[in-house]
Amino acid sequence: MTVEREITSITDLAHGRRLNPAAVGWSRSPVFRTAISGWGRTKRWEYWGIVTDRFVVGLTVAGLDYLANCAVYVLDRSTGVETVRSGIQPFGAPAFGDQPGDGTLHFAAGLGSTRVTITIDDDDNAAGATTTIRVRAKGMEVDLAVCRPPHDSLGVVVPWGEKRFQYTLKDLANPVGGTVTIDGRRHDLGEGWAVLDRGRGRWPYSNVWNWGAGSGVVGDSVRAIQVGGKWTDGTGSTENGILVDGRMHKLGDDLEWTYEADTPTSRWRVRGERLDASLTPFHLRRDITELGVLAVKTRQAFGTWNGSAVLDDGATVSLNGLVGWAEESRNRW
Repeated sequence: MTVEREITSITDLAHGRRLNPAAVGWSRSPVFRTAISGWGRTKRWEYWGIVTDRFVVGLTVAGLDYLANCAVYVLDRSTGVETVRSGIQPFGAPAFGDQPGDGTLHFAAGLGSTRVTITIDDDDNAAGATTTIRVRAKGMEVDLAVCRPPHDSLGVVVPWGEKRFQYTLKDLANPVGGTVTIDGRRHDLGEGWAVLDRGRGRWPYSNVWNWGAGSGVVGDSVRAIQVGGKWTDGTGSTENGILVDGRMHKLGDDLEWTYEADTPTSRWRVRGERLDASLTPFHLRRDITELGVLAVKTRQAFGTWNGSAVLDDGATVSLNGLVGWAEESRNRW
């Protein structure tokens, strides 16, 4: 069991190149100022994961000090067909904002037929926020509108050391709509949910992580699950929580993950003192990238969550029917 401090006021993630010790903890809103100075092992990203009754969409804008990339993944659930586009930009530098709502993130990577352009525009207001996302690539157009109602998110600072640290923000259970166009055929996205994963930090060269997320409605209650593992082990921080009707309930213990990463029908089970949940896949994505100094091997199972969790007040809630994913990713960068 970890005992993490909840941070409620604006706090700097780093002092120059080094972790600010006062930032170690978790938050239910984006209170961290994430500017990191200097060159070397700095990593920043914006990832949106969307699961609807018709499509799965994953899109990434990421920057290392020496490399940037745009990538988009689309799964048509009715046919099982995957469409992937990605572009690499050596020494590229996406203009990431420090906080949600800092303006438009626009970036393009790749040349010719490999060029991918992603534009993410946040419009924040007192009633919540709307994020519009536009992707353009060869044979692909994605146009999304994400409604981000006022609710808690989960921000966590993970301290590997004073020179290696990571901030991640998970914003769950956001209704989404839009269209997907593949090879000139335009489709309605369908009904579903979007999850934002925002990261800023200075990483070790090699790392392994588990990540799982799911959103949905149980009865008349909007609920979501966010779980992680491996990369946080031994740091005293976890990225685990349950969102119920806008309120984040932090789970402080390290979780036990059980799965067979390469078996498409294998259930992924995640257990802890206050959580017992499993994901039954409807599709397994295999993603392998080998670019010399950069290598990624990911197994991402999309499916339906079932199980239960105990909230801060001791009440037990069902997680049955939440849609999302569970993954294992091995990275070298």
